[in-house]
Amino acid sequence: MSSDMLTHALILMTGVFISAVSQVILKKAAMREYDSPIQEYLNPLVIFAYILFVGTTFLSIIAYRVIPLSMGPILEATSYIYVTFFGVTIFHEKMNWKKGLALGLIIVGIAVYSLGL
Repeated sequence: MSSDMLTHALILMTGVFISAVSQVILKKAAMREYDSPIQEYLNPLVIFAYILFVGTTFLSIIAYRVIPLSMGPILEATSYIYVTFFGVTIFHEKMNWKKGLALGLIIVGIAVYSLGL
């Protein structure tokens, strides 16, 4: 993998990470009580999360200029790792062996693809 491709792969993975952070922000906003449905959608947390989502779109556009299209879904699969980590650490969701096995398989799949095995 060339350094240019590695740089753009990291750009895409940064976008995936930011997208996971946006999901956490949206979940935190959804856990609050609001006086009206309008406030539910037009509050600073929700607006900021959607701005982050738009930013990740631009990061994807930049990354896909260099990395092969077939690599994108592999790198985007890292979102499952981020979301699970945030779910367990921030929202105190339970981790069981099935989730652990699934995450392990995702990591192995990413490694196999990345190493060209």
